[in-house]
Amino acid sequence: MILLNFPEVSFRIRDGLKGTEIFDIIRKKFVALTDEEWVRQNCIAHLINQKLYPASLISVEKALKVNGLNKRTDVVVFANDMKPRMIIECKAPHIPITNEVFSQIARYNMTLKVNYLLVTNGIEHYCCWIDFENEKFSFLESIPDYIEFLLENGK
Repeated sequence: MILLNFPEVSFRIRDGLKGTEIFDIIRKKFVALTDEEWVRQNCIAHLINQKLYPASLISVEKALKVNGLNKRTDVVVFANDMKPRMIIECKAPHIPITNEVFSQIARYNMTLKVNYLLVTNGIEHYCCWIDFENEKFSFLESIPDYIEFLLENGK
């Protein structure tokens, strides 16, 4: 697989009946190893291993309704109170991060109303903090550590 802009991790990968599979530690099962899944698994590993997020507060492919349509977020991170606080949208490395990608995650956020949005293609990562009270947002220099994430969310 392509080298990403995340620290290198050793994953459980196998040849399955339908192709190469990677073990998802959140869903606790092997899933098809697509380019997007490679980015998602590296992002999750980074959150857990470097940023110290508890795996128990991470959800993969969470279902939600947006304008009456069934959608799925790539990753949602919850605060200790089990309220969603970060949506992560993962794209394959060859997919550029565009305004359209941000529009997609913003539509999801109309339902979840989280404070953090993270978009990554494994090469570029954009993390944004949303201040609903003052109706502002700002891009962060990096993905927040878990402690910073908790402090920002008052938990």
